[in-house]
Amino acid sequence: MRDLGTGFRYLLKGQRWVARHGKQYGFGLIPGLITLLLYAAALVALALWGEDFVSWSTPFADDWSSPWQGLFRGFLTAVLFALGLLLSVITFTAVTLLVGQPFYENLSEKVDRDVSPDGTAPESGLPLWRELWISGRDSLRIVLRAALWGVLLFALGFIPVIGQTAVPVIGVFVTGFFLTEELTAVALQRRRVELRTRLTLLRSRKTLVWGFGTPLAAAFLVPFVAVFLMPGAVAGATLMARELMGEETEEDRDKGSLPDAGPGTFSPSGV
Repeated sequence: MRDLGTGFRYLLKGQRWVARHGKQYGFGLIPGLITLLLYAAALVALALWGEDFVSWSTPFADDWSSPWQGLFRGFLTAVLFALGLLLSVITFTAVTLLVGQPFYENLSEKVDRDVSPDGTAPESGLPLWRELWISGRDSLRIVLRAALWGVLLFALGFIPVIGQTAVPVIGVFVTGFFLTEELTAVALQRRRVELRTRLTLLRSRKTLVWGFGTPLAAAFLVPFVAVFLMPGAVAGATLMARELMGEETEEDRDKGSLPDAGPGTFSPSGV
């Protein structure tokens, strides 16, 4: 249970860090705003032409009598829009991080330098195109995993009682885990930690991950909130990545203790 509180404190520390560094916060807002506009355009298009798409894709219902045809296609249109909305929430972070890779990479490095006892930040040593390729590839893998979970939870949502109580709670926890993976990836990729190793590392500290990601996932359900919390979320995830890797900060040195890296030892190379 202690890890839950620790994860939440990292989320708050990240927001406080960007509040003290206004320039970094301003630059960090740009990718979120771009992604928000893209998603808003997609959802508006889905709302305007979703009914036409459903009619085109269900020709077998053309001869159905009223009101069954309208009820059937209206239900499918609502399901289509709800699924699009769910997937937009799940994938928003991944797409924003991909769009804003240079912005968030710079922000994460500055956080590392700010809290590191020697004022340095780990570097991958890879060219920018290679970093973008790895980030895009890993983001696609995570988005596919998250989308599968999203479709499964959406289907389970139709189960009476459970679908309206337990499933939404599980959904927030699942979304929180994937959000944390995407956010910590910014710092961990610079440490050459591969996706499989990152997932193993995060699963070994699930309560820490949930403490960070679950309240963030709940906040992201509120329109526009994700845009304004993203810079601080990246900063907080960088701080948490340092603990996951067992790296010391100035605060740890002042306290005379090292962060708890949890069970297992993970090298920066991810092996």
